[in-house]
Amino acid sequence: MELKPLHITGALLIDGDTPRPGSLLVVDGRIAALDPAELPDGTETVDAKGQWLAPGIIDLGVFATDKPAFHFGGITRAALMPDNGPLDGAGLVERAAKGGKPDLWVHPLAAATKGLAGKELAEIGLMKQAGARAIATGRARIADSGVMRRVLAYAASLGLVTIIHAEDEGLTAGAVATDGEMATRLGLASAPAIAEAIAIARDLALVEETGAPVHFRQVTTARGLDLIRAAKAKGLPVLCGITPAHLLLSDTAIGDFRTFARLSPPLRSEDDRHACLAAIADGTIDILASGHDPRGPEDKRLPFAEAQPGMAGAETLLALGLGLVRDGHISPGRLFELLATTPACLLGVDAGSLAVGKEADLILVDEGTPWQVDAKKMAAWAGNTPFDGMPVQGRATMMWKGGLRIR
Repeated sequence: MELKPLHITGALLIDGDTPRPGSLLVVDGRIAALDPAELPDGTETVDAKGQWLAPGIIDLGVFATDKPAFHFGGITRAALMPDNGPLDGAGLVERAAKGGKPDLWVHPLAAATKGLAGKELAEIGLMKQAGARAIATGRARIADSGVMRRVLAYAASLGLVTIIHAEDEGLTAGAVATDGEMATRLGLASAPAIAEAIAIARDLALVEETGAPVHFRQVTTARGLDLIRAAKAKGLPVLCGITPAHLLLSDTAIGDFRTFARLSPPLRSEDDRHACLAAIADGTIDILASGHDPRGPEDKRLPFAEAQPGMAGAETLLALGLGLVRDGHISPGRLFELLATTPACLLGVDAGSLAVGKEADLILVDEGTPWQVDAKKMAAWAGNTPFDGMPVQGRATMMWKGGLRIR
């Protein structure tokens, strides 16, 4: 099917810190010009009517390919965690990469070790050839430092980033909450927040040793963020991410044993939450991701300690990110660096910004439209959100994938 050139007019372009009036031309699925002086014959025009025109969101580290939820949330590419399967072989990676075509890119993250058991290196080179864009330790870290060192060195030799879960399992085994007043009041097995910093410190020492690039998928504590800040100041190749839940909720949200607020890592103290907001404002945190992990009633309608951790986050990611802009923590431009530009760089994909030559993965955003999060009406195949009932503002109204309109 031949793609007509596309001219999006009357938009506020997100190609700097603040949205600016302008237009954008797409030819052959790529961004051909910003504010073009002339148009090719047969160009189709779309009037954005003053909405933001932004790069499509690249959601780094989802646990399920959930196309309706991604389309609702303005997500054009999703990097799939290796846990379901697990994705530890070339055939599995190749199949996962085809999971969203033609109107969604799924970028599989290869399992770092066979069966994600943390013992033997998986066939990382073959999985890269099959389409893996990075490797990941999965829902847990690799406890054996020798194995982790080999993973980092091998991944780096292939030009791949290692995506790490940072919690020390010796401290967190059996725990379902963070040590503190709330866990004590509810009588829940808990672990100290320092479990995160201890895991990060070990892996940063290995990064210094190997020079391998890493991304800590979720850093949620002040001590963990201080370590990341210091590593970046040293020039180490380190990135870190967070989900909106750890920016907007603290462990008080698990009161009444609310299993929708049972997450991994668990929600932290109010002090840690404020440290996370400061870290997203000062640039320490590089990526904002949904942590999309839809879980049905069989996983959530259980006593708190038996419920599975995870939340359906794809549909609320953009709206909650826009809330950070409205509250003055970040600029609109910085929001889309967190949601699109930096994830694109990490994965090595030619998208993630409104730059000439990039793939035309685009979303129109009505940043002011109000709506209410409703777990029962979500497009995701399970609506386990800790934000159920929360009023939010802003949603994607139109999407293009490689210049092709998909919504």
